[in-house]
Amino acid sequence: MNPSQPLTIEIVSDVVCPWCFIGLRRLDLALEAVRRRHPDIRCIKRWRPFFLNPSVSPEGEPYLPHLVKKFGGPERVQAAFQHVRDAGAAYGLDYRFEDIKVLVNTFQAHRLIHWAQQSGDAQILVERLLIGQFQRGENLGDEAVLAKIAVECSYRETAIVEYLNSDEDNQLVQEQERESRAWGVTAVPTFIVGRKLMLAGAEDPMLFAEAIERVLVMGS
Repeated sequence: MNPSQPLTIEIVSDVVCPWCFIGLRRLDLALEAVRRRHPDIRCIKRWRPFFLNPSVSPEGEPYLPHLVKKFGGPERVQAAFQHVRDAGAAYGLDYRFEDIKVLVNTFQAHRLIHWAQQSGDAQILVERLLIGQFQRGENLGDEAVLAKIAVECSYRETAIVEYLNSDEDNQLVQEQERESRAWGVTAVPTFIVGRKLMLAGAEDPMLFAEAIERVLVMGS
């Protein structure tokens, strides 16, 4: 690949998916490894929406009862929580599932990410949303909470509130989600490297790095 051309990695994810947080950490470690061998590489991350809970109302619903029904009992829920905690601990991620009270519809959060990406890299915002979900128990379905988080990430409050209160890009975000599913995405996180290779799941950083390098060779 020509060093002057950045490599785009599209990240299909949802901010209520705990493995998306781990996947992002593993991707960043993979990119560090790739840059040690290819110091001239430039990479652009672009987030694409995926709706894990599309049928949930904008007001949300109780978090734990939903998971108990989904997993088949409280013991299975706690086992799933512990599995994620164990995986995240290696990357300094402290999951506080007990603080999450509301299962949210993330459509507005995806709109906010889309809006932020129009002016550059949205990783700081995405990470802050993940922190809000998994470490602070914030309701990411609440537009006021989303605006507060975006302001913390240095976005202008009046522009955020105006956008979230409008229907701008509603159809576009829906279309992007349908497009990802049409490409074969069925779960998150899924990483699409240079539109040449798709990786499903929060893979080991070294496997990520090998995949990225394969795409670099394919594009050279």
